[in-house]
Amino acid sequence: MSRPTKPKPAAKKVSKKATPPAGKPPFGKILVANRGEIACRVIRSCKRLGIATVAVYSDADAEALHVREADEAVRLGPAPSAESYLRIDAVLKACRETGAEAVHPGYGFLSENAAFAEALAKAGIVFIGPNAGAVQAMGDKIESKKLAQKAGVTMVPGHLVALKDADEAVKISRQVGYPVMLKASAGGGGKGMRLAYDDAEAREGFRSATNEARTAFGDDRVFVEKFIEQPRHIEIQVLGDKHGNVIHLGERECSIQRRHQKVIEEAPSPFLDAKTRAAMGAQAVALAKAVNYDSAGTVEFIVDARRKFYFLEMNTRLQVEHPVTEMVTGLDLVELMIRVAAGENLPLSQKDVKLSGWAVEARVYAEDPLRNFLPSIGRLTRYGAPAGEGVRVDTGVYEGGEISMFYDPMIAKLVGAGRTREQAADRLADALDAFEIRGLNHNISFLAAIATHKRFRAGNLTTGFIAEEFPEGFKGATPDGEARTALIVAAAIVQRRQAETEASVSGQLPGHEARVPSDLVVRISGLGDKPEDHSVALTWTDQGSYALRIGSKTIAVTSDWRTGDRVLRATLDKRAVTVQVERDNGGWRLFHRGVLARALAARPRVAALAALMPVKKPPDTSKFLLSPMPGLLKSIAVKEGQDVKAGEEIAVVEAMKMENILRAPRDGRIVRHHAAAGDSLAVDQKILEFG
Repeated sequence: MSRPTKPKPAAKKVSKKATPPAGKPPFGKILVANRGEIACRVIRSCKRLGIATVAVYSDADAEALHVREADEAVRLGPAPSAESYLRIDAVLKACRETGAEAVHPGYGFLSENAAFAEALAKAGIVFIGPNAGAVQAMGDKIESKKLAQKAGVTMVPGHLVALKDADEAVKISRQVGYPVMLKASAGGGGKGMRLAYDDAEAREGFRSATNEARTAFGDDRVFVEKFIEQPRHIEIQVLGDKHGNVIHLGERECSIQRRHQKVIEEAPSPFLDAKTRAAMGAQAVALAKAVNYDSAGTVEFIVDARRKFYFLEMNTRLQVEHPVTEMVTGLDLVELMIRVAAGENLPLSQKDVKLSGWAVEARVYAEDPLRNFLPSIGRLTRYGAPAGEGVRVDTGVYEGGEISMFYDPMIAKLVGAGRTREQAADRLADALDAFEIRGLNHNISFLAAIATHKRFRAGNLTTGFIAEEFPEGFKGATPDGEARTALIVAAAIVQRRQAETEASVSGQLPGHEARVPSDLVVRISGLGDKPEDHSVALTWTDQGSYALRIGSKTIAVTSDWRTGDRVLRATLDKRAVTVQVERDNGGWRLFHRGVLARALAARPRVAALAALMPVKKPPDTSKFLLSPMPGLLKSIAVKEGQDVKAGEEIAVVEAMKMENILRAPRDGRIVRHHAAAGDSLAVDQKILEFG
């Protein structure tokens, strides 16, 4: 895909895709005050409704996909969000310049900023979201809990007063009873949250949550509430209009989380029964009515093992995970937000809401799961999104585009949907196998490990799932029997097809023609500690398939893969499999179910030569503290000449809106600083040197 040219504000484009519905559109032109996949998502619904769109962008996003997809685009400012996407005055100016009648804020940035909603109203521009009063009431986590309590919503025990300092954090945490959660009052998206099991963690958690909240939200207030152990995170999607009508659209289970950020979401929940769903829905609607809620929003709950639920917070915006609700209800939440913002009545009542099938969403991020999920930035040298029945991809990137250090590292949201939870999860796993991303690190192997995990498949979920199942971090996916067989078969197919291609070349020297072998020795590395050799026999059958024998096992295999295809699809005894295939120095790189393997024909001479090749040893960096990610060095807690103990905090690096504490890897003395607070760091850049 070619790189886009820098957008010009007046360049209007006409969509040739979906035909807009009959009747006058709710608005003539909408400005989307966001970026990335959510901006593209809003633009998609606007195009279907026949509404012109305006994108806004920072310098880092001048060539972004949402800029290309919109009819017009306006620059807001430099890359930092505080100087671009968070500038209310710049967004208002863009509205005036383009004649936008309404603004959709997406999620994040200004989506839950009451001052923004008020400024738009004052300028005569419609805010496609709830009224400013509801935003203000629910945007403050402390005040929202007080309002929820008055509305009869079940509450988590806690102390709904902002903490003054770390000493008070310890005092109140003791009163509430450990474990506790320290949470930013203006927080959201997992930022400004720290779990504490003792006084020391409460002190450190207060400081980190305060700093992170100040950076992310401009509001450093933090409060304490009881942490419910073995919890499930289940939220209710609500929808209201300006005429007092409020309904709910069922629940989403978002229990698979890492550092309080959702990784996998699904609708409906495999845990709720009809009685609990109805009770949670009723409380969510009661809270929405209490604040005259008039848009799409989400009421979040913590649910314990006995299905007792407690209110967490209300998000007065569209959620990242809204696609799973759309898949099981058949509704377009963005369209409904637009219509109620224009004053229309909700087109359905509670009795009209029907949940059909299942949907599971995975968040594909630019991060390295093998290095504790450190953010990854760079250019997408290859990007190939999967497609097929029950597969949905929401993205804001394209092949050749950049993932920047300034914003959330999301690449895409991938959804698998089906009649049952098993079918939805299978489609998600198959789509992950086919998702091609090159040029930077990504978390697809980790997502595949979860999507195929026995505990996940059983629906036995809690917010501690990742910590419990990957206690030492993610070390890579381990193939089960079916995945191992699929990789061996794929290796055999690519070798056989390659041999067929070579044999078909004309003009070969008589007597030395390339031949197509029926017996192969497939060597695969990446399945265990050592390379594995597998004897494979392939026989072409009259039915147009291979009879493939591995040891004593024979498998009926069909595949139309040809040399050069990047995705191999096959059936193994009628079981569909998808494997990514890439040529690699005389062999092939194979990816399936989160496992990255390398296949090579096991020829004795090749193996002997490989054994003689010198192995380059990596440089010794053990005496340095290296930055594990690109980011901003916020602070250094130690001085040159100071002795430190293993585990002691020595620096803080902020990356992609999250604060990361770096600790001493061992006892030692700091002999030199290689960077200073305020420096921008590259990955593996030296920060400190130990003696």
